[in-house]
Amino acid sequence: MAYRNQQEFIKALEKEGELVRIKTYVDPKLEIAEVTDRISKSGNGGKALLFENTGYDFPVLMNAYGSEKRMCMALGVDHLNDVAKQIEDLFKLLASPKENIIDKLKLLPQLGRFASWMPKVKSGKGECQEVIMQQPDITKLPVITCWPKDGGPFVTLPIIHTKDPNTQSRNVGMYRMQIFLPTLTGMHWHKHKVSAKHFNEYKKLNKIMPVAVALGGDPVYAYAATAPLPENVDEYMLAGFLRKKKVELVKCISQPDIEVPGDADFIIEGYVDPKDELIWEGPFGDHTGYYSLPDWYPRFHITAITHKKKPVYPATIVGIPPQEDAWLGKATERIFLAPIKMTMVPEIIDMEMPVEGVFHNLVITQIKKEYAGQGQKVMNAMWGAGQMMFNKILVLADEHIKITDYEELAKYVFKNLNPATDIYFSQGPMDVLDHSCSKLGFGGKMCIDGTAKFEEEVDEMYDVKSEMYDVSEIFVTTKFFEIKSVNTSLLKKQIPVLIISVEKNKKNHITELHKAICELKEAEGIKMILYVEHTVDANDLGTALWRFCNNLDPKRDNIICQRTTNNGQRIACMGLDGTRKTKEFDNFKRDWPNIIVADEKTIKTVDEKWDELGLGEFIPSPSLKFKAQMYGESAVSLQKF
Repeated sequence: MAYRNQQEFIKALEKEGELVRIKTYVDPKLEIAEVTDRISKSGNGGKALLFENTGYDFPVLMNAYGSEKRMCMALGVDHLNDVAKQIEDLFKLLASPKENIIDKLKLLPQLGRFASWMPKVKSGKGECQEVIMQQPDITKLPVITCWPKDGGPFVTLPIIHTKDPNTQSRNVGMYRMQIFLPTLTGMHWHKHKVSAKHFNEYKKLNKIMPVAVALGGDPVYAYAATAPLPENVDEYMLAGFLRKKKVELVKCISQPDIEVPGDADFIIEGYVDPKDELIWEGPFGDHTGYYSLPDWYPRFHITAITHKKKPVYPATIVGIPPQEDAWLGKATERIFLAPIKMTMVPEIIDMEMPVEGVFHNLVITQIKKEYAGQGQKVMNAMWGAGQMMFNKILVLADEHIKITDYEELAKYVFKNLNPATDIYFSQGPMDVLDHSCSKLGFGGKMCIDGTAKFEEEVDEMYDVKSEMYDVSEIFVTTKFFEIKSVNTSLLKKQIPVLIISVEKNKKNHITELHKAICELKEAEGIKMILYVEHTVDANDLGTALWRFCNNLDPKRDNIICQRTTNNGQRIACMGLDGTRKTKEFDNFKRDWPNIIVADEKTIKTVDEKWDELGLGEFIPSPSLKFKAQMYGESAVSLQKF
C-alpha cells in the first residue's frame, strides 16, 4: 500500500501499538541514539520512537523499520516473502513462452501495471516545498550524533538524488552526511556506488554536480534507496511497485535538474563541485559494530532547504547488532531472492543473512543440487551478482536441510564437510568498511560447501566421520595458557567446531597454536576452530561470531592442519584467525578501529531520565556488555578525535 506521507505511516504505527511518543527532552547529541540502542536490542526490535522534545522545532522518528512487523508495514505486506512471491510471479509471466495471440493479450494488463509504477514528474510545488528556509542552515535540523567518537552529527537516513550527466538517468542512494557548517556537509559515497560514478563523469566534464537529499515521505523511499538494484533500474520504479502506486516527483527550487518526492518531509538541495578539495570525514560508528575510519570525501554545498508544514525528521543509528538496519537487510534478502534465482542462479531455493554477519560478511545459500561441482558454480555466480561481490563467507547447503534452523544446519554442513577439500578461497572487491582487509576494499573470500557430495567430489583418502572426543575447557586452557576461554557447546550438539579466545603475544601465534591443538588426540574429530580475541567470551556465541566475522580475512587468516590416523586415513582441521590484527604480530599496516560503545556520561544521563520516558521497565545500556571488550583507543586515527 502507499502511505500519503510519513505522518500517515506514523499514525498507522501508533494505531498498531508500534510507536511510543517521548515527550521528555532527549538531546539529539548522543542521548537519542542511546535510548534507541536500548530499545532496538530489547527483544523483537522494540518499538518505533517519536522524540517530540528535541530542543529543535522538529520531532525525530527513530527505529521506524526496527522489527519484522514494522518493515512489513512500511512495504505494505503481511510477510516479507509476499514481495518475493509477487516478483517471482511477474518474472515467470514475462519469461514464459508466448505461443499465440491469447498468451500475448494476457501480458497487456501487466504492461499496464509497469506503467503505473513508473515515477511521474508533476508541475508546480510539492508538499515538501510548503516552507522555504530564508537562509538554508542544516544546523537548524535535529541531526543526531550517534556515538562518542563520531566526527560530528551525521544525517543517517538521507535519500540522495543524482543524475548521470550524459544519459540523465537517475540514481537514488543512501550515503551518510557529516555536518561541518550550516551549508556544508560531507557526501560519503563509496567508490563502488552509482553516485560516485556520476561524480566521476561530472569531473571529466568539469561541471558542477547538482544533488538533492530527501528526508521522510512514504517509508518505502528509504528502503528503495538502500536496495541493491542494477544501475539502469530506477529506484522509484521499485518504490512504485512496492507501494502499488507511482511516485510523484517535483523539481527542486535551486537545483531544477533534480526531481524529488513531493511528499517528503525535508528537501536539502545543493551541489558537489569536482574542483573542490575533498574533506576529511569521520570516524563514524557503522553497521559493522566498529567505527569506520576517517577518509577524504566530496563536499556538499547546500543551496536551499525546504520542508512541509509540521515535518518529522527521520533518522537511524547503526552499531553493534541487532539494530534497525537488520530488518532493512532482511527485506533485501527476501525481495532480491527472486531476481537472483530467476536470472542468475536458478538452483537457489533460499538465502539467509544472519544478523551476526552484518549483511555482507556471512550469507547462507540453499540450492537444489543435481550434479558434482554445482556448489562451486553457485559460488562463482553469487560473488558476481551485484552487491553480493562484497560477501566474505558463503555457506552452501542443499534441499535436504532447513537453513533457518541454524543448529540443524550446522550439523548438516559439518557432516558433509571435508575441511581439506570443501572450503574454497578467493579474493575480490570487499566493502570499504571491512577493516580486516590488508588493502582497502580488496580482500579474501571463503565458500564452505556443506552440500551432500556426489561420488566425484569425495576424496577417499580422508576420513570425514571421525569420532569426537570430550575436549573440556579446563584441559585446553591448562595446556595452553594463552587460551582464556573455550566454547565446547557445539561439540555437545554433534557440531565438530570449537571457538577459542586467545591472547596473542607473538608473531604466527595462532598458526602455532592451531597446529599444537590439532596434534592432540582429543582434537581428532574437530573439523574447524574459530579463534577470537581474548577479550571476547567464547561462550557468548552471538558476540563471538559477530567479532569473528568482522575480524577475519579468510584467504589470509586460514590454517589447515592435516595428519594421518592409526587406520591410515587423513583427517583435517581448518583454523580461522578472527582475532584483531596488529603491525607487531601480524604485519598489518592499516589502522584497526574500535568497537562502538556509549560513553559513561550519556549512559548515566539516560539512566536518570528513564522513568520519565514512558518506555516501561528499565533497560540497561547494551554498551555495558561490550566495554570490557575494548582495547582502549587502539586505532591511531581514532586517537585524533
